[in-house]
Amino acid sequence: MKNPRDIIKRPIISEKSSDLMGANTYVFEVDKRANKTEIKLAVQEIFKTKVDKVNTMIVPAKPKRYGRYSGYTSEWKKAFVTLSKDSKPLEFFETV
Repeated sequence: MKNPRDIIKRPIISEKSSDLMGANTYVFEVDKRANKTEIKLAVQEIFKTKVDKVNTMIVPAKPKRYGRYSGYTSEWKKAFVTLSKDSKPLEFFETV
């Protein structure tokens, strides 16, 4: 099994993700090759909580320019993790 810290890269802190925290849903940037089952097991192992469901999406690359130079940002994978009703909120996000 892969290391859970290699699957979950970082939390996504934004207005939308802060609103979703009220619905017990948290947003993470995850490894692009990870599937929903691996993400679920990684969150359960890192935060010691019960995950109800996981939704994922791949954020596409966007064109960017810096003067006359142009290129693209990297595409990455985002995971929306919904915790079960009886689980406590994640301590990592309580300070946000």
